[in-house]
Amino acid sequence: MADHRNLGPSSQSSPSSPPPCCLVTGASGYIGSRLVPELLAAGHTVRCLVRSPDKLRRQPWAERVGQVRGDVLDARSVRAAMEGVDVAYYLVHSLGTGRGFEETDRRAARNFGEQARAAGVRRIVYLGGLTPSGVPERDLSPHLRSRAEVGRMLLASGVPTAVLRAGVIIGSGSASFEMLRHLTERLPVMVTPRWVRTRTQPIAVRDVLRLLVGCAGLPYEVNRGFDIGGPDVVTYRDMMRRYAAVARLPRRLVIPVPVLTPRLSSLWVGLVTPVPGALARPLVESLRYEVVCREGDIARHVPMPSDGALNGSPDGPLPLDQALRLALRSHTAPPEPSDPLPTDPPWAGGSRRVDHRERVVDAAPEELWQAVEGIARGERWQSLPPAWALRGWLDTVVGGVGLHLGRRETAPLRTGDRLRFWRVEEVEPRQRLRLRSELPLPGPAWLEISVGEDGAGGAVYRQHAVFEPHGLTGRLCGWGGAACGGLVFDGMARNVAARAEAHAAVPG
Repeated sequence: MADHRNLGPSSQSSPSSPPPCCLVTGASGYIGSRLVPELLAAGHTVRCLVRSPDKLRRQPWAERVGQVRGDVLDARSVRAAMEGVDVAYYLVHSLGTGRGFEETDRRAARNFGEQARAAGVRRIVYLGGLTPSGVPERDLSPHLRSRAEVGRMLLASGVPTAVLRAGVIIGSGSASFEMLRHLTERLPVMVTPRWVRTRTQPIAVRDVLRLLVGCAGLPYEVNRGFDIGGPDVVTYRDMMRRYAAVARLPRRLVIPVPVLTPRLSSLWVGLVTPVPGALARPLVESLRYEVVCREGDIARHVPMPSDGALNGSPDGPLPLDQALRLALRSHTAPPEPSDPLPTDPPWAGGSRRVDHRERVVDAAPEELWQAVEGIARGERWQSLPPAWALRGWLDTVVGGVGLHLGRRETAPLRTGDRLRFWRVEEVEPRQRLRLRSELPLPGPAWLEISVGEDGAGGAVYRQHAVFEPHGLTGRLCGWGGAACGGLVFDGMARNVAARAEAHAAVPG
């Protein structure tokens, strides 16, 4: 067994020592995929233990981390991944895998702790769940009971361990937040289970990440659990109403009823939201417990950064409304931990409607860009002109911009130009054009057009339309738009490509 007594009072490295090496399990998951870039930004070297390295290929940081293929249930691969590791992050669980997940979690935690001690790892950091006060562990839901047991096993592993216990994490992609998002967006009137009256203490994902990163430098003698939460203690009903206010939705009417059991509740959530039932059921079963922080000792060990780094607020954890605003934002920079990621599950990130078209065009990229700029000169580029004309007339009736061109000169496009009912939001000459709709839609909409080379002297036309519906009206609009959007956007791509090819065919 490794002897930790010669490591001194702190696991923090000295200025002359190499940066600590951190092992992250669950790097393809919600928290892990957001933690890795924060650890890299803090100067740590990072290694990921993954069952399938292919899952990390789409991550922008994939080339900057070491990767070990393996599984937390496999002692050999865990030991290999831990060689030379200072801090090991345990961010895996078997939630949603069906019956027997508690035993799987138990075996995995035991193996992880044993291999960490054998490899001389200086610290384990585990993200678990808040548990209710005064409720015996045996009476908890299987989900909360397993989280508590895993934390207890890691604390007893012989390796100094920090167990962070969180409730609802606010950020796009978090399963609890996605349930909140979809229920509130889709149901103006909700007949809900009694758990909507349960109090909880949500926390912004950026604060969770800040604390996880900070735990890498805890003194050796710290071996305990910490409750972590934001400054607001609210009921789930309050969270739904505050979400609606931040999202600028009409006030939601929430009617709790006593007849919905946890099983019926999970079926109801599965019907209304795209969160998988196998994941929704254990989460819903846990919502009947009040989970509020009993202490805030973590602040003594991981203080808020004075410059607001990562958290952006030197005064304390983010309030709920600010966390919700960050979780709902789109197309902004710089990126936030609460933003959606391409590797998030398909049910995360709201009900965004996307239409993507791509065509190889028999014309030079410059000629294709001229066809794109023809939008600004009022040239006909839409398919189904009567449908566009009707849409413009209806927009004018309700006080919108209608089909007014906004500009007819032949000067290059500029940010801020108005093109019919679009506004130029971003333009890279001869490469990319992004337009934002100014129609009074129940949610923002964008159209992005880009021009590239196909490697054989021709051009590639890419067209990406996005609509982010707000509320039930937005979803109805999105479903209706999807029914005819294929014809409209396919015709648009075909017409722009045809104009470019016709221009290329003209001699001289």
